[in-house]
Amino acid sequence: MTALRVPIFPLNTVLFPGGLLPLKVFETRYMDMSRDCLRHDRPFGVCLIKEGKEVGAPATPEPVGCLARITGWDMQQLGLLHLTAQGGRRFRILASEASAQGLVSADVELLSPEETIALPERFASCARLLELVVADQDEPVFAEPYRFDDAAWVSYRVAEVLPLTPAARQGLLELSDGVSRLEVLLRFIQQRGFVAGK
Repeated sequence: MTALRVPIFPLNTVLFPGGLLPLKVFETRYMDMSRDCLRHDRPFGVCLIKEGKEVGAPATPEPVGCLARITGWDMQQLGLLHLTAQGGRRFRILASEASAQGLVSADVELLSPEETIALPERFASCARLLELVVADQDEPVFAEPYRFDDAAWVSYRVAEVLPLTPAARQGLLELSDGVSRLEVLLRFIQQRGFVAGK
């Protein structure tokens, strides 16, 4: 396990490894954080809010989150920064504190990356669902390369596109392997008839 200190951006959303996250940044604390991350090519941590709100007093984050690295930015309007970030490694918060400005920083341990496991045949419908999503969108919804044969990659992308609650996504983020995640997702898909069960 690797430990490091990162600024935390608590949000009402869950970021998965490899996922794309568009952000609108306007609070001073997150403007400064973004500038520092860009200048030094450092990641920040994205965590689902456990208690509190995105704006105002520092929110309490869930203990498991995902590192994010800024891959694009634009400021067409003064005081409003548009960012695109991509998910990296999952982490667990060991200790955290808020600055006077309200920015939460945390000592985190990086969780082991998931092994690359070939997608089991019983989850082929999940890969087909993603292929349909890709074909249906003019703008890219997933970062390339697409890995429709990788259980972890498919599990994360399906968790992004299904209409799940943030709490359900958080539970999926905390699972440590793609096959377990896919078992949960396939049950959800079949119960709601998104694709035919096998």
